[in-house]
Amino acid sequence: MITIAQLTRLPRKFGKYYDRQFLPLLEKTGLSMREIHVLLFLANHPGQDTARDVAELRCLAKSQVSQAVEVLTGRGLLARRADGEDRRVIHLEITGQGAPLAREAQAIQCACGKRLLAGLTEEEQAVFLDLLERVLRKTEELSMEKECQL
Repeated sequence: MITIAQLTRLPRKFGKYYDRQFLPLLEKTGLSMREIHVLLFLANHPGQDTARDVAELRCLAKSQVSQAVEVLTGRGLLARRADGEDRRVIHLEITGQGAPLAREAQAIQCACGKRLLAGLTEEEQAVFLDLLERVLRKTEELSMEKECQL
């Protein structure tokens, strides 16, 4: 039977493994993992392209996202574009210069997932991912219940 200790260890262990996979890219580019997270979020979530989207959906502090966006725009990897209907909303776009880096980061991300699941058959992978999604949904549901009670 799974213990709470196993559940709480999983995010830390996975986070360390995942971040290590990006070390060569970080060294090559001089970017931080936070900046790579922002770039990957924008590459993986078309249509969710504001700093607010990144902060909310990646559970990052607004200040962290803002700093990462400053670095990425300063390096020419991201561009800002005002919304056509609401000038207060700023959309973020990966530039032509940033696209190859985003693809490289996505390839690392994909390889990371494949290595993690390599010991499972395709059927076991499908079952595992389905169960994981259900547990994540339940976790979100329970965390929202608590927030609503406050």
